[in-house]
Amino acid sequence: MVSRRSFLWANGLALAAGGLGLTVSGPAAAATRTAAPLLPGFGRPTRLDFADIATLHGNDQLLLTTLQGVVNRRRPRLYFNYNAENYDVAWLSSTGAAVTRHERPLDLIARYRGEVRGAILHDPAVPDSVNVATTLAGLENAVAATADQATEYGLEVISDLRGRFDPGDVLATYRWQLDTLFPRCTQALLSGLPPTRTVRVDGVQWREVARETERVRDSSNREVRTFDLSQELTGQDGVYLRFQDSLGDDGWGASVGAVKVLADGAQIAAFTPGTDGEAAYLFDGLNSAIGGDANRFADGGNYFIYRFVAPAGTRQLRVEVDLWNQFLVTAATTAPTRVEPFPYFRDYTVATRAMVFWLPPSGRTGELLDEILGRVRPTTPYAGWFSNDVAGEWGGVDRASQHAVEVVPADYYMNATVHAGVQAKISDRVRPRPRATLRNRVYLTLTVGEGDNIQYCQRHMRRLWDDPARGDVPTNWTVSPLLAEIGPALLAHYQRTATANDLLIAGPSGAGYTYPGSWPASALDAYTKLTGRFLRRTGMDLVYAYNQRNAAGDGWVPFDERIVASYRKNTPLRGIVQSWETGDLRFRAAGIPVIGNFSPQGKAQEYRDTLVKRIEGWDGRAPLFIAGAVNAWNWTPTDIAELGTLLAEPFEIVRGDTFFALLGEHLHAQR
Repeated sequence: MVSRRSFLWANGLALAAGGLGLTVSGPAAAATRTAAPLLPGFGRPTRLDFADIATLHGNDQLLLTTLQGVVNRRRPRLYFNYNAENYDVAWLSSTGAAVTRHERPLDLIARYRGEVRGAILHDPAVPDSVNVATTLAGLENAVAATADQATEYGLEVISDLRGRFDPGDVLATYRWQLDTLFPRCTQALLSGLPPTRTVRVDGVQWREVARETERVRDSSNREVRTFDLSQELTGQDGVYLRFQDSLGDDGWGASVGAVKVLADGAQIAAFTPGTDGEAAYLFDGLNSAIGGDANRFADGGNYFIYRFVAPAGTRQLRVEVDLWNQFLVTAATTAPTRVEPFPYFRDYTVATRAMVFWLPPSGRTGELLDEILGRVRPTTPYAGWFSNDVAGEWGGVDRASQHAVEVVPADYYMNATVHAGVQAKISDRVRPRPRATLRNRVYLTLTVGEGDNIQYCQRHMRRLWDDPARGDVPTNWTVSPLLAEIGPALLAHYQRTATANDLLIAGPSGAGYTYPGSWPASALDAYTKLTGRFLRRTGMDLVYAYNQRNAAGDGWVPFDERIVASYRKNTPLRGIVQSWETGDLRFRAAGIPVIGNFSPQGKAQEYRDTLVKRIEGWDGRAPLFIAGAVNAWNWTPTDIAELGTLLAEPFEIVRGDTFFALLGEHLHAQR
């Protein structure tokens, strides 16, 4: 937390941390002599009670996770596995703690009941009361629970939120929290978490209704299609229509522009996605997003589901859908998902006594989000995420940036109260790059994105990292330098096991996800100073950076001299890859080379063909530089290795540090 108000700000954080009863441990300990931690720890874990809670209902997971926050605030002692893939188990050994395994996780409530004052009861009729209950749990040293749970486990009711809030007035719920609870909360952290999640119900039978088998990415197959759902009329709960991506490897899934429902020829529903008219029929839209054409879409493994109830006696049910791109449409007669509390990351928010909320960054909720962001000091982290997927990301991060707040994507980050206290040796040096001589060839550097997302670093990146093909081809891996505080063992693992072809670089856009161009001019140096502090600590000297969207919303605004100069003054950066997609951005500002990334679609063969087409006009008289983006959700190191075998002369794939050394040499020679 270093800015032009560095003394007051750093000491203000130290007071906030002290008021929370936090301790700084592990690699953060030495840093406290000069700066308070951005993301505090809670002491070194020495003994952990471990339980697998992956199959528990969300209510039970919520109770246990808020219990974990209260218990671990004093000293980390509870650790849970939340998923069937056992990501959390994979990191358990890195804690260095003695582990006692418990087969009955709910027995831990009785074991630690004496450390909590009681329960905050959330209201099943008001989903957002889960967030208010979480905030109160942190303030009152309590757990968030249902009334039945409080009775079952003998928990005194500290506060009962049932009936306190209007189910249809989200603004009033969070306004009450802001006015009543925020003054008691830490001012050093904000947290945005969805109050609920959807969980798939086993045994649901889906009938395939329609499928696009070709790769269509340009809306050229857009048309109104009619689906006969008459055979689904046997269902007692209605008819469920699901839209997915038929080809989930390139990000162009089902897109819906309008829906009309006819029962025996009579219209019973008609709506456009994203409007109030859609709300009555959208059964599950949490895994989808609203696009710029007033369309709802779902890419990759995502989906959205509509529910229609036909009048009694209906014999024919038809749905007319304005539909395009790579769609898979299926139908079912029983509810395919259920809604439960969203339990993740709440151990950390409870332990820090942070205020938790979930406000879509547009309209009136966006105005309240602005008010909250405006109440904290520059470089205060917002940990969690935003609603409405991609659109929410752009709007949310931009709003946070305008208030000098950086985002830490953390909504699925598990056991943060444990990982933040683990002692691990983090290197402040990068493996020396191989010497290279600038030649007239096509230099390609490949960067795997998503590293600003600390839950990705904890989960999906570990899966990618364990691929035996990793290291076959020079690859840049974006990671969050903030792991130095909130997950030092994770970062140390990647540093320690990296091959000579693996290079860790900072994810967007340094110390937390942000758009530097949206920061107030007076606060930008505070962010780049914070970034410089974490880069020096982790040995990173390259960054993959984002900036705000352009006025049309279909591209990015390039960094200007002012932004690059701030990075140059306050960080050790040698180069910047800026999100650009078309790759036609290359300049040198304030002495730092900046290049836009290039994002071909598809897997290895299509990626290679796109690269070859891109260099068709190159005459070979000067070197050509391409910063290639790798989609972390669709690619693996095996795919990268395949691309390496497909690229022959004049291509040469190099690590990012070599790439920028050569690019800098080339740009300097052109002056």
